[in-house]
Amino acid sequence: MKFSDVIRTAVHALRGNWMRSVLTSLGVIIGIAAVIVMVSVGQGTQSEIDKMVSGLGSQRLDISPGSRRGPGGVRQSASSFYTLTEGDVEAIRSDIPEVQYVSGSLNGSTQVVYAENNWSSRWQGVQPDYFDINAWTLVEGEAFDAQDYGGAAKEVILGETVRRELFGDEPAIGQTVRLGRVPFVVVGVLAPKGQGGWGQDQDDVVMVPMQTARRRLLGSMGLPPGAVMQIALTVADADDLGYVQGEVESLLRQRHRIAPGGEDDFSVRNISEIVATRTATTRLMSLLLGAVATISLIVGGIGIMNIMLVSVTERIREIGLRMAVGAGPSDVRRQFLAEAMLLSLVGGALGIVIGVAGALLVGRFGDLPVVLNGQVVGLAAGFSVATGLFFGYYPARKASMLDPIEALRSQ
Repeated sequence: MKFSDVIRTAVHALRGNWMRSVLTSLGVIIGIAAVIVMVSVGQGTQSEIDKMVSGLGSQRLDISPGSRRGPGGVRQSASSFYTLTEGDVEAIRSDIPEVQYVSGSLNGSTQVVYAENNWSSRWQGVQPDYFDINAWTLVEGEAFDAQDYGGAAKEVILGETVRRELFGDEPAIGQTVRLGRVPFVVVGVLAPKGQGGWGQDQDDVVMVPMQTARRRLLGSMGLPPGAVMQIALTVADADDLGYVQGEVESLLRQRHRIAPGGEDDFSVRNISEIVATRTATTRLMSLLLGAVATISLIVGGIGIMNIMLVSVTERIREIGLRMAVGAGPSDVRRQFLAEAMLLSLVGGALGIVIGVAGALLVGRFGDLPVVLNGQVVGLAAGFSVATGLFFGYYPARKASMLDPIEALRSQ
């Protein structure tokens, strides 16, 4: 039989029982659609998490005061004392050449006021490298200069959210705002970043030089001279991060005179470990979604095999007649395999259409992020072909091995 004859015969056989064929294909349709929707949701979630953690920086270390035991063995939180200093920042900068940028910072919250408008925001007292470490850029105005950092200048750089709430469509550069009771001149506006990895509004911030924050905004907090609340640093090469972390810990233990075996009065957080953990978790979730969808597809394939076995049993006499007039085992095998493939391919095509539409609807009306690409559709099509071949081969082989005489005898 020619290939066209095989296809025509398969179509004729399936049309003879079209309702059963549709119901049989339903399993493959649901399986393929599930593969596309679930894998698209998994990839979308992975992409969204990658986007969120990218702002944290995979080549960065954050150093903060650690907890310690006070009188009577009572453990005090990091917020109750300050062990990091500007001297630690300079020591890291000068003693560890692998460090690219390093900056100490102070922070707090205040009411920012302009004319009749006011907005509650957080402020950051920063050093020059802070902007490079956190990938902050300016869309208006200019950055602080060396004189501003050294002279406690009353100048401020606004985040986009603060600028919008205070000034709306009016220009902000050169205007005077009050942080608490202290007047500041706006010298710059930060480029918007949007939502951060932890769900916070990254643009709801104002930046001032560190010495300005220390002298004019901290008020009665009573920080020790030169103390900082946090130190952040980045390395040029991500492969150096583990080594730099060890060097930083060793340097700070030495500077803080911590005896061997003593408890550190600081903590170092490796952002890359958080990124790796989140990525691994999301990958596992994607694999789980794909596995659930694959199980649905396997169930659909078993349905095809079951119906094809029933079809072989019902058409034993027809198979005997074909063999009696010259059809060989390979011809019979091709015919039944073609029927299984048609069921699978038609179901796969409908499943792809439904899956793509479903993924688009989930992305449009649901809260789940969706990334739909050609690889997902190609994977679904490949699964469809593989399902027809795998689950259709056994019934086709069983039909081709029938004895023609015994087949003609059956009723």
